[in-house]
Amino acid sequence: MNVELRHLRALVAIDEERTITDAAIALHLSQPALSRTLEQLESRLGVRLVERTTRRLALTGAGQRLSEHARRILGQLDDALSEASGRSGPRPLRLAFAWAALGRHTVPLLRDWRERHPGTPVEVRRLDDPEAALRRGEADVAFLRTRPADGSGLTYTALARERRVAAVPEGHRLTERDAVALADLTGEVVALCTTAATTGTYLWPEGRSPRTVRVPGVDEWLTVIATGEAVGVTAEGTSHHHLHPGVRYLPLTDAAPVTVHLARPAVPTHAATEAFVGLAQEHLRRADTAR
Repeated sequence: MNVELRHLRALVAIDEERTITDAAIALHLSQPALSRTLEQLESRLGVRLVERTTRRLALTGAGQRLSEHARRILGQLDDALSEASGRSGPRPLRLAFAWAALGRHTVPLLRDWRERHPGTPVEVRRLDDPEAALRRGEADVAFLRTRPADGSGLTYTALARERRVAAVPEGHRLTERDAVALADLTGEVVALCTTAATTGTYLWPEGRSPRTVRVPGVDEWLTVIATGEAVGVTAEGTSHHHLHPGVRYLPLTDAAPVTVHLARPAVPTHAATEAFVGLAQEHLRRADTAR
């Protein structure tokens, strides 16, 4: 199809900037030159990649999928050229998570990796959407508490099952208990997060769902709970990664556990990917044996 790297870079820039003007500036091109490059790409593929209106640009479904592949391809190429030129050593393995990595196992796992693979550092990133980062090639592995969508180009391994916990404000009536049940939260306002959420009203029996309030991220979730506006339900890993002086985490006795998945692209973006997956599995097996 005679598609060139400049075509891919043009599509990625348009996806990121959302206007021809800004994308052209980012690529140091004129607007007509960038428009011609996009037209060439669409012509050679025989498919529309960008919907144009008088006010904005938006990628079509085909354009979005190609943009994700293009980000991954361009990232791998840049890494390979940088390493081959001797300007840098091996790229770190990029590990992403939304709310929590592997809970109490995170630090021991990373220390174990550092001892066994001193030449391959791990770069840990908290992202609102780690699954999208994997698809775009911006992360190599990610801890997810929901399974990747079908057709996402990702594979995953179920590592562990975490119990759910309730998060309540310090001084709340429930802090006098050692554990709580879902029924204890029915009369409360429950904070639900719009990113990487593992909680919904489906946890409660029909007709007994609590009132809810939606928040955009983990920091906002912690704040509305600490200030007494709501309570929360989350996976146990949150209690290890997000300690807060105004929030108390309590075991939730009757909610199904959450499965922690280690996801990565079906075609690995880092040579150490499978070694990291194997060590995570080994680490959790050792932890289970030690209990």
